[in-house]
Amino acid sequence: MGFFDKIFSGLTKTRKNMQELEALFQDYAPDDEDFYDDLEELLVISDVGGETAEKIVKGMKRLTWERRFRKGHEARAGLIELLTDQLQVGEPELKLNTKPSVILMVGVNGVGKTTTIGKLAHQLKDEGKKVLLCAGDTFRAAAAEQLGIWAERAGAEIVRHEEGSDPAAVVYDGLCAAKARGTDVVIIDTAGRLHNKQNLMNELAKIRRIIDRELPEADVETLMVLDATTGQNGLIQAKQFLDTAGITGIVLTKLDGTAKGGIVFAIADELKLPVKYVGVGEGIDDLIPFDRNNFVTALFKS
Repeated sequence: MGFFDKIFSGLTKTRKNMQELEALFQDYAPDDEDFYDDLEELLVISDVGGETAEKIVKGMKRLTWERRFRKGHEARAGLIELLTDQLQVGEPELKLNTKPSVILMVGVNGVGKTTTIGKLAHQLKDEGKKVLLCAGDTFRAAAAEQLGIWAERAGAEIVRHEEGSDPAAVVYDGLCAAKARGTDVVIIDTAGRLHNKQNLMNELAKIRRIIDRELPEADVETLMVLDATTGQNGLIQAKQFLDTAGITGIVLTKLDGTAKGGIVFAIADELKLPVKYVGVGEGIDDLIPFDRNNFVTALFKS
């Protein structure tokens, strides 16, 4: 199954909401306020978010006036263009040009962070890169064991300490090992929960300082993993991490399990961050590099 087919399949639930737009376009009239009200409602139902939906509707009104839309198919094409442009933020591709490069994975527990690390390691290995996983989540029971299973499955090396160890010490050892072994990419797992939020943020800041100290010239991607099924709550989580962790992109998991895939547009609008990967299944190959054109096209494809 190709990338577009996986996106198309993964968006089945979201697409049911979005395709109600087709009926709107059939009865489209450029000056009909009911059309715009219904459009905004459908966007909100799909978890685009109230503020973002309002911006899209305003953009639709502006485009209608500028291009003199009169037919439903013209308005439909205009909306697809607006939604695609909405997702044009940041760099969608990972920047991993140094040796080693670092991917720091952050996010709360339960979002699929460990699984995402395993899938990403598998992809990088398939590209011919030497990958090392660093088990920096020493707080959650069995976190290192789970990461070890994924390391074996992906064919990656792993550096780990005992449960309860200092995460920063694990990261330090991992970076030293990467330099000694000629590793291409180090992927660092981090805790999603500590005794309180401030402890968590302090720990992330400490880890980031160690990376900057030990690999000052390295490319560093900080990816936050969000569960698409949590919708707007995911945005609240991301905002809590944004300042401390210096996030460069989002990985959106469980997109196949929600009718609210419109959260992608809210992420781009409110966080100004690119979605770099989406998870659309449980398989090791079900982590897909995000493509905004394919995403929007899949939403409207019947």
